[in-house]
Amino acid sequence: MLLPSPWVPHLASTGASVAERLSLALAGDIIEGRLAGGDRLPAHRHLAKTLQIGLGTVTKAYAVLERRGLTRSVKGRGTFVAILQAHGSRQIDLSANAPPAVLGARLLARTLTGIARKIDADHFNLYAPPGGHLEHRRVLARWLGTLGLGVEPSQLVLTSGARQALALAFDLVCGRHGVILTERITYPGAIALARRKGYRIQGVEIDSEGMVPQALAAALAGINAIEGTAVYLTPTLHNPTTATMGVARRQAIAQICRQAGAWIIEDGVYAASSPELPQLATLAPEIALHVNGLSKSLGPGLQIGMLALPPSLCDAAQDFLRELPMAPSALSCAVVDDWLATGVIASIQQDLRHEAQRRSQLAASLLGTRSLVWHPDAYNAWLPMKRDVADGVVSAAMDKGVKLTPPQSTMVRPGDSASGLRICLGGPSWEELNESLAILATVLEGRV
Repeated sequence: MLLPSPWVPHLASTGASVAERLSLALAGDIIEGRLAGGDRLPAHRHLAKTLQIGLGTVTKAYAVLERRGLTRSVKGRGTFVAILQAHGSRQIDLSANAPPAVLGARLLARTLTGIARKIDADHFNLYAPPGGHLEHRRVLARWLGTLGLGVEPSQLVLTSGARQALALAFDLVCGRHGVILTERITYPGAIALARRKGYRIQGVEIDSEGMVPQALAAALAGINAIEGTAVYLTPTLHNPTTATMGVARRQAIAQICRQAGAWIIEDGVYAASSPELPQLATLAPEIALHVNGLSKSLGPGLQIGMLALPPSLCDAAQDFLRELPMAPSALSCAVVDDWLATGVIASIQQDLRHEAQRRSQLAASLLGTRSLVWHPDAYNAWLPMKRDVADGVVSAAMDKGVKLTPPQSTMVRPGDSASGLRICLGGPSWEELNESLAILATVLEGRV
């Protein structure tokens, strides 16, 4: 005998159709905890009769709930609440922009077995020279070549992460009293780093392609920097808006910086998604510093950062690194060397792209009725909204066990009213992502 459903049938007061009103009513009661995981929903015919609506309407609403991951159907038994309530200590993190996990134990074991027979013991017995071992720089220069960036190993500095490479770039061109121009909304790590070091940081207007050239030219014309001026930007899959610059936009930015005598700091950690687009360091090699790393392209465990330098900065970088070495793990470099030689890197990047597309499409299907901005190769989506609304959504989602990026962390101008939500899709498991996006969809109802 089947147990009756504990749900009291009703329709939401908002919604364009009866099916939407029914799905919203059920979703709200599931998210709010009035229905628990495992609770049975009313039978289709019984619910249709109770609410005096069509059977097809009930079927359509139930299908929406199942697509959102809120319910599951069991043949011969009925439909049940699938979501595990996200209250208490349990939390799903949508604030860390990590790639999906695609590296398997078998691949890692096979790689480590292979490199054990050919690894250079001196890389473990001796300190690495400033900038990293020459052999490792050659390996990483070869990888950058797959992105269309030709760089001599002598102009490449290796660090133990892209953020270290970014910090070094800031120090090399800004000194203590320089100015950093960047997108008005940009990567939280860069904003935090610039503020921690005491740099003046100024936001530049953005559009669907990223930094607006005319706005950059005007900002550069109005700057009075005691030391260096740097333009920091992410031309491919900008974090957090996912914008990608076209060729003409990149050429315009390079020319403006060249005419103004400003350095370019190019964040290329997502460049592998569009290797056909020219890097700014290729368009303006004499003034551009290119920051890259492998944690976003292959996996967070490979903490290798790269900074490709103009020839004029190589000596200064070597002097800096003698005082504060940043060389990456020799083991990580050996892994990358093996994967380049065997073609594994291309396979991993293909797997990452496939999983990113799957997750982006899921986000679009659950949140896409709003002004969601997403890219099939990005690990995050962007939902523009006013600052006060974004703050409210972050707080409400946290109460339901979903952690989002605080809006202020992406904003160069703290007083800006225009803001948004960065929704990171790569870190959680597929089941957690379904659940957390369903919760977020409910939180957003009526707010945006």
